[in-house]
Amino acid sequence: MVATVEPPLELRTLLGVLEDLNVRGFAEHFRVLDASHLRAIGAGSTFAPSQVSIAECHRFEGVSDPDDMSILCAIETRSGIGGTLVDAFGVYSDPEVGAFLDDVPPA
Repeated sequence: MVATVEPPLELRTLLGVLEDLNVRGFAEHFRVLDASHLRAIGAGSTFAPSQVSIAECHRFEGVSDPDDMSILCAIETRSGIGGTLVDAFGVYSDPEVGAFLDDVPPA
């Protein structure tokens, strides 16, 4: 099971956590192509759920708008690529992203 990490106060924004993860080596940006394929945008590589692990996840909620919710996952691949995947959280989330993440084996 992946634990949700509570960042320090200055990192509690999506941008702040993205910048922190980038500094820590999660520099690639990922996109889910479908429920069984994750694409490293910069590297051009594609991965199955069995080829990645979720290092940490962060959930963000808008202060004044309940529709302003997102989730950020730091992902590591077996080939050593580290990066991030961002999705909406709640009713606006992409079902393909959720299906892919559900199939990633627990760390």
